[in-house]
Amino acid sequence: MDVALISDSHIPSREHEIPPSFRERIEVADHVIHAGDFDSKGALADIRHMATALTAVSGNIDPQIGLPERATVELGGVTFVVTHGTGSPRGWADRVAAAVREEADSSAVGVAGHTHELVDTVYEGVRLLNPGSVTGASPADCPTMMTATVEDGSTDVAQHEL
Repeated sequence: MDVALISDSHIPSREHEIPPSFRERIEVADHVIHAGDFDSKGALADIRHMATALTAVSGNIDPQIGLPERATVELGGVTFVVTHGTGSPRGWADRVAAAVREEADSSAVGVAGHTHELVDTVYEGVRLLNPGSVTGASPADCPTMMTATVEDGSTDVAQHEL
């Protein structure tokens, strides 16, 4: 199963659209995970239109769009716990790993955004993924996202930058 991991669209306040090559990756994915900060109901609707299936959470600027703060989804035998990671960048890994432990066990993968930085790391026994900003919204230097192939409980992640 192919999964597109995106976050921090910030459309329309900081950027106008998702780059075409990233739109293509989103459209062909079997499932899309968005870790929040859509910025508008229109941005959420656009991603819902592109995605075959979508798991999404609200970010710190999304209270008006009606998404949960956390979501858990099982794909290809892998459990993903999705949260935005809101708060100081300094405690990001602590907050995301704690969310994973509260929702699942340490074999689950945490997906969060907020910092606009690509991250694929294991923190205190929990794999954490941050796809950065799909539009390259400040403070990101460029648009980024991740794709994952999940199968039989294993996850192979690729990072993409424009």
